[in-house]
Amino acid sequence: MQISMTVNGTDVTSEIEPRVLLVHYIREVLGLTGTHWGCDTSNCGTCVVLMDGQPVKSCTVLAAMAAGHDIRTVEGLATGGTLDPVQQGFMEEHGLQCGFCTPGMMLTARALLDKNPHPDDAEIRQAISGQICRCTGYATIVRSVQWAAAHPAGTGLDETPAADEVLDGTDTAVPDVAAETAESDTEVKA
Repeated sequence: MQISMTVNGTDVTSEIEPRVLLVHYIREVLGLTGTHWGCDTSNCGTCVVLMDGQPVKSCTVLAAMAAGHDIRTVEGLATGGTLDPVQQGFMEEHGLQCGFCTPGMMLTARALLDKNPHPDDAEIRQAISGQICRCTGYATIVRSVQWAAAHPAGTGLDETPAADEVLDGTDTAVPDVAAETAESDTEVKA
């Protein structure tokens, strides 16, 4: 069957088998390998892309179901060589470790910020609740989204909090407990 859709602002048309999942279409047909494929059960959320601005797990959507829709992958976040504030936030606040969940997390964060430019901690955690990160413990991901909310596209980066402070979601800087612990003389034994 033939399908057409818009992917990252570009119209694409392809001949596919009707049973091809959107994640496989994106990765194998279009060659956009930033979309990851993880659990095969729709539990992990690593395959999240935006369909008409809404996060969807692309392992649960047939490519044929996406025909006529606007699809955005992680490759479509940056524009004109400039990182999206969400991407910049993940860099600034160390929102990734292994990076496997990161594309889906960033797209979910972008959808959240598009709907709610100033989410609180609970709203961010709710938005990413359908995705699993096995490395970060989510604190750095939440801070990354908070950073992006504080630095929407077009604003200067000079508002970044000091390295020893983080934003608590209310635009109030609070001490970074991890940095304070690292500076203490207390020896931690494993």
